[in-house]
Order: sequence, then structure tokens, then C-alpha cells
Amino acid sequence: MKVLVVEDNVSLLESIRQILEDEYEVDTASNGEDGLFLAQQSIYDIILLDVMLPGMDGFEIIRQMREAKIDTSVLFLTAKDSLEDRVKGLELGGDDYLVKPFQAAELKARIRALLRRSGIISLKQGLKYRRIELLEREKDILIDGEPIKFTVKQFELLEYLIQNKGKILTREQIFDRVWGFDSDTTIAIVEVFVHHIRKKLEPFQYHKDIQTVRGIGYMLKQP
Repeated sequence: MKVLVVEDNVSLLESIRQILEDEYEVDTASNGEDGLFLAQQSIYDIILLDVMLPGMDGFEIIRQMREAKIDTSVLFLTAKDSLEDRVKGLELGGDDYLVKPFQAAELKARIRALLRRSGIISLKQGLKYRRIELLEREKDILIDGEPIKFTVKQFELLEYLIQNKGKILTREQIFDRVWGFDSDTTIAIVEVFVHHIRKKLEPFQYHKDIQTVRGIGYMLKQP
């Protein structure tokens, strides 16, 4: 799973990265403009968003996100603890509010709660699609309870499709999500990996569930 942290305090930003990187893939931004650009890619499972940022504050970021119909869960991280600020953040579309300073255990718990609320993980941190079960921590894929061999990148691509079943994902979104902005490979790798995943799902009659949207990308059929 992928997390975006937007925070201008460099030491806190690095601390949050260290807290989360054993469970999540973490991208970071230290100003509002970069944070908004990354958020607009719609490739994250959750965004941790500071309110007071240089250039553009967190309230403006989430306002533009929600106007663009980006529904990624947002957890506000801020030193502001007044009722007015909390209400404003939630009314603009924030999902939760954590006041600094906070403990690592509480941050992780809040993130897990939001991921469960959005349906991205279950209490067992698993993800299901029909008879397919993905175990996030182990990076294992089970079909009818039997393990199926997938590479890590194949796992992450199928995971992303399942998390967004019924939605069209562009090739660019898939590439940025699975390989990252700084990857030295090309976007053509997406088509190759989709082909490999379909081959592995074909014996179970799930290969046709991954539909090609011509000229755009792919969509996993809503069961």
C-alpha cells in the first residue's frame, strides 16, 4: 500500500517515513504545490496532510482534491488544535484529524482505521476479489485457499486493480503507483505485466475480468 506524507518540517517528515516504511511504501512532499501535484495523481491509499504549508495550505489542497473527485482518505496532521480548525478540515473532506505531537502507535492505528473504513484492508489486512485473496503483509495470493506464485510487482499491480475494481485506471496511474515516478523502466512495462497476470489467472477463469480500455488503460470488472 502507498502513503503520501505532505509535511514541511523535514525532521518530522523523516520520522514519519521511518515509522511507516516497514508497512507501507511512502512518498513525501514538503510544500503545498508538490503535495497537490502528487495527490492529483490518485495513486495513494491514504494521504497524511499538514495544514500549515509553504505556498499552499492543507485546506486548499484537500479542497482542490475533492473538487477533482479524488476521494483518497486524508488524515490531517497539524499543531493546530482549535475546534474551528478541526471542523474546517473535516467539512472540506478530511477523514480524520491528529494533533501534533503524536505517538507512532496512534498514527499507525489511525491509518489502519481509515484504510479499513475505506475498504482497502480488512481486520486481517487482507483483500478479496471473488475467490482471490491477497495477503498484504506476506505478499501472498491465494485462490480457493491455494497459493499462486506472483512476483512483488505483479502482486502490487493486481492489488491496485482490486482496490479500484469497477474504475478505469490509466496506464500512467498504474505505472506511477507500482513502479514510481523515478523508475528507469518505461510505461510499456504495464502492458507486459497485465499480460503475465492474465496468464496466471486464466486457469481460474479470471483473466477476462481485467478489461482493456482502449487508448486509456485497464479496469477490473466489478463482481
